[in-house]
Amino acid sequence: MSQDINVLALVKGEERYIFLFDDSNRAETLRTLGRYASNPDLSFTWYDAAVLSQKIRQTARKSDQQSSNRFSLPKASDPFGVDETL
Repeated sequence: MSQDINVLALVKGEERYIFLFDDSNRAETLRTLGRYASNPDLSFTWYDAAVLSQKIRQTARKSDQQSSNRFSLPKASDPFGVDETL
């Protein structure tokens, strides 16, 4: 699990929505997007929540790929130790 802090920002006119999250609170951040979208006092829409949710999920996949690549060994069929799938 990465200890990196992810930053996700949305600018809508004069309003700024900035989300800081790490791997351990990604699900909480997704729930917060839903709460913001359902709040009629905010300009934050369900479309905004969907777009930002997709970005959060992309960071999760990227993080998972990086951690799995970090510990992968070369394929036995590769005589030079280079894994071309990375």
